[in-house]
Amino acid sequence: MVKYNRFKQLSWFGAVLALCVVVLGAYVRLSDAGLGCPDWPGCYGTLTVPQSETAIQKAQEFFPHSTIETGKAWKEMAHRYLAGTLGLIVLALFVFGWRSKQYIKVSPLLPTALLLIITFQAALGMWTVTMLLKPAIVSAHLIGGMTTLALLVWIAHRHWGSFNQSATISPTLKLLIRGAFLVLLAQIFLGGWTSTNYAALACTDFPTCHGAWMPEMDFKDAFHLVRELGQSVNGGNLTLPALTAIQWTHRIGALVTLIYLGSLAFALIRIHTFRKIAALLLAVLIAQVCIGIANLILHLPLVLAVAHNLGAALLTIITVVINSKITDPN
Repeated sequence: MVKYNRFKQLSWFGAVLALCVVVLGAYVRLSDAGLGCPDWPGCYGTLTVPQSETAIQKAQEFFPHSTIETGKAWKEMAHRYLAGTLGLIVLALFVFGWRSKQYIKVSPLLPTALLLIITFQAALGMWTVTMLLKPAIVSAHLIGGMTTLALLVWIAHRHWGSFNQSATISPTLKLLIRGAFLVLLAQIFLGGWTSTNYAALACTDFPTCHGAWMPEMDFKDAFHLVRELGQSVNGGNLTLPALTAIQWTHRIGALVTLIYLGSLAFALIRIHTFRKIAALLLAVLIAQVCIGIANLILHLPLVLAVAHNLGAALLTIITVVINSKITDPN
């Protein structure tokens, strides 16, 4: 039972830490500190950031093509330290999960899958640096982070949360709840693709884009996954119509997500046991839409851009908890 209690406590702490890692990762990316360290897993050949004049001179000799900015480097290393700690927690969950598999309330295969995902996340983190912020890699890193958060929240809620009898939920409503996570995941990918391609300000008017409901757009280059940052399929610069297509698609996705999750919240709010979490879902959803619009109008201030990522993470947590609540405990 000691190992079970440790597993239970670590699941809660891991979920909280995963939220911090996701938000800090967004802050690092949005403050252009993603390449603050040109190597991985260290920074300029060490596990810390060069501070002294001698250390900076030595780092410059090893990385002559990099400009050493200690502020950005510390942001990147802080994210790596936190992500590394999360990796150790997931490893502990894997070990305790198998050692107390007869007691834990999830299959031990779940922490196993989580360990594989976070290992792949580490590889994506490395490739993000070595491949110079290639959009497909950075977007996959974001999705991997949200997936890690979702799995940790699921594990934590199975051990700490309350549940509803699934028989009290109609099959249609249950299907809508299951589908909510897929809709949200698709929208998070679109948001990540918009951010990693620096298309957030491709058009800054709202609700139109460049003064039109259907502006000129290039979807071929916009959603071609295997290409370098800022480049088209043929190697040229990514055009404004391509960037517009990315942002416009994200707007349409936001509208679909608002309608879907909003409808789900109104359906759940009629059920007494779901009233509080449904109200929370609706509040976070409205706040997320307002922050998204404010990012456009105010030209993407850092605090609002990070808050938008936090909103996506909170929606993920709420959606996972709702899904867990309608799933009968083991």
